[in-house]
Amino acid sequence: MSAEKSAIARQVEKLRTRKLSEIERSVAAKRRRWVEGVASRFTDRRSTPRQAYELFMGEYLGLNLDNVPIVQESTDRIVWRSVNACPTLDACAELELDTRAVCRGAYEKSTQAFFSALDPTLRFHRCYDEIRPHAPHCLEWIVRLDFEAMMRVAIEEAQQSRAEGNKGYGAVVAFDGEIVSRAHDTAVIEHDPSLHAEVNAIRQACRVCGDANLSGAVLFSTCEPCPMCSSLAVWANVTTIVFGASIEETLAQGKDRITIPAEEVVARSPTMIEVIGGALSDECLSLYQR
Repeated sequence: MSAEKSAIARQVEKLRTRKLSEIERSVAAKRRRWVEGVASRFTDRRSTPRQAYELFMGEYLGLNLDNVPIVQESTDRIVWRSVNACPTLDACAELELDTRAVCRGAYEKSTQAFFSALDPTLRFHRCYDEIRPHAPHCLEWIVRLDFEAMMRVAIEEAQQSRAEGNKGYGAVVAFDGEIVSRAHDTAVIEHDPSLHAEVNAIRQACRVCGDANLSGAVLFSTCEPCPMCSSLAVWANVTTIVFGASIEETLAQGKDRITIPAEEVVARSPTMIEVIGGALSDECLSLYQR
């Protein structure tokens, strides 16, 4: 059996016997380990989209870059069309599975895990309207997302919350380098304890996107999401949670919090979400000082 047919057979067996979420986690772990092995080459932890593209496509996947031609490139974005031989594409055809569901369910977040291990500000996206066999190629790209700029918008929302008489939390949902929604807590003025900043931002993002699945999106919050908000992020399937001040830090400031970290909620959930703390932490923490 040729190497190509062997790869397809292995993928058929994997898709036949394992849940997509299981494949996603195992592939993500494998890719993180690989990046750790080459991390010494990127001492400043700030790779360009071009470097990330070449590392993933050329070195990790071992593809001929002529088969993943770049169609757009700038300082903070690189876009390519994949026309390479793909065992997943062939395995899906054999099993009569939809590549849109398989690639989104198993290979989107696990690819993001590769880039996050390299540089968390590099965000991977795929267009599911342009994916084989529904199109002649797969359209994919990497964009750099400015975490600090996103968090500053969340801080503005928190300040607006306080001005309205609420508790002073802000949140932003970003996708493809742009803000999809921005919101703050309105529980006090709307007499609804569920209306945390993250809840309002996620609900707004789902309406804007016309989809309850926010895979690929990043949720920014001035404070580490409570278990309710972390759970909503799970059910919305966001890719990443980025927060400023932690639950423990705000507890020390006298805030009432449920002492279950966002990472613990995610770890006990069926959804893989990366959780990144400490973004503009001092500025966020200052929002909650008495």
